[in-house]
Amino acid sequence: MSNTSSDILVHSEAGVCTLSFNRLERKNSITAAMYATLADAVNAAAADPAVRVLVFQGHETVFSAGNDIGDFLNAPPADPEAPVWRFMRALAGFPKPVLASVCGPAVGIGTTLLFHCDLVYAGDNAAFSMPFVNLGLCPEFASSLLVPQMFGYHRAAEALLLGEPFMAEAALDAGLVNRVLPPTEANAYAQAQARKLAAKPLSSLVETKRLMKKAGAAQVMAQMGEEGASFGRMLREPAAREAFGAFMEKRKPDFSKV
Repeated sequence: MSNTSSDILVHSEAGVCTLSFNRLERKNSITAAMYATLADAVNAAAADPAVRVLVFQGHETVFSAGNDIGDFLNAPPADPEAPVWRFMRALAGFPKPVLASVCGPAVGIGTTLLFHCDLVYAGDNAAFSMPFVNLGLCPEFASSLLVPQMFGYHRAAEALLLGEPFMAEAALDAGLVNRVLPPTEANAYAQAQARKLAAKPLSSLVETKRLMKKAGAAQVMAQMGEEGASFGRMLREPAAREAFGAFMEKRKPDFSKV
C-alpha cells in the first residue's frame, strides 16, 4: 500500500511501513501539514497489526533540513495539539521497532527524532545538528534528556550549546548511529534490516523494546512537556525574533541586546 500524494510518502509492504521525506526542492524541510501526515501515519502504523516495523528515510543527499522556517513562523506550534507535538508524542510512544536511514544534513528535529529510533543507519555524508540555541530556542523532543544520556554531558553540551554539525563517524562513536554506509546504500540497508525484524515474532520485539525503554518512558514524556512549554514561550521572546528575522533577511543575528 502506498500514499504518494504529498511531501511525505507512506509505503507499507511485507510488514514494513516506510515514511519518506519527499520535498527535495526544499531540502525536505518540514511543514505543519507534513507533521500532521507524519503523526497520523505513525499512529496508524502503531494500530495496524500488519505493520511490524517503521522506517524513516530521506534522499541520499539530504535527510531533512528541519522545520520549514517560513511555515513555522506563519503558524508557530504554541498549542500542545499542534501537529509537531502530536508527531513527537506518537513516535516517542511507538511500541514497535523504528529504524532510520540518514544521508546528508539532518537538522533540528531531523536529528532529535533519531533518539526515538531503535536502529539508525547513516550515509558517510550525514551531518547532524541541533541548532536550537542559535535560533534563540531550547531543545525539543526530549533531546535535553536523551542527548546527555547517550553522548555524556560534555559532548551533549558541545552539540546543544554550540549547535554545530557533527559527522557520521562522530555519531557512530557517540552511539547515535549503528553503522555508516555509502549514501547510495543506506536506504536499501535499512530496508533489509527492517525486513529481518519484520520476520521476527512481533510480541517479542514489542516486549523487549518496552522493557528496554520502561525506566525512562515517563521521564521522556515529562521532559518533552517541559521543553515544549519553554520552546513556546521562547518563540515569542526577543532572541528568537532576532534569530528568525536575521534568517529571513539573510544576515548574521545580533544577540548583544537580548
